[in-house]
Amino acid sequence: MTVTRKFSHLFLALAAAAVMSTTTRVDAATCPALLDKSFPSLLDNKPQSLCQYAGKVILVVNTASFCGFSPQERGLQKLEAQYGPQGFVVLGFPSDDFHQEMSSPTRIVAYSRKTFGVQFPLFGISHVTEPDPNPLFADLIHATGTQPKWNFYKYLIDRDGKVVAVYPSVTTPEDPELNATIRRLLAQQQH
Repeated sequence: MTVTRKFSHLFLALAAAAVMSTTTRVDAATCPALLDKSFPSLLDNKPQSLCQYAGKVILVVNTASFCGFSPQERGLQKLEAQYGPQGFVVLGFPSDDFHQEMSSPTRIVAYSRKTFGVQFPLFGISHVTEPDPNPLFADLIHATGTQPKWNFYKYLIDRDGKVVAVYPSVTTPEDPELNATIRRLLAQQQH
């Protein structure tokens, strides 16, 4: 290999590294403050950055396996299947704040998948109510003035990372108003 070719390969490698570095900085810079957080995946306990969902319409839901509203997980999965290709995602946050959640992450994942077909992201068990909500729910409560009063509270976030609506537990995933709002947000471009 000639000296010129060696420098050529070195230059290409450095240029590729610079592009990757710039891309990472741009991605981090475009992550809304609300999503600039990481949580362990319920599946494997590995940290997951919520920044990966920047630019999507997001429905954040506090879930619980032994709640009378648990069958909503099936409807939430249908929402994600229906609207996911357009840039929508459901994020589930199991919580035992209302004493209706299993203590085993493995059992929660198995139950949600087997019983309701859940494939949307589920994060580690955490608190979603004051006085000690996880950082995302602390921000959601602060932004809306509403904390979950029971399991399956739903916070709808637009593509820019702003909370646009809160839905109580009794609002099902099939609710016409919820679906209309999701469609409207999906039709809007990110600013």
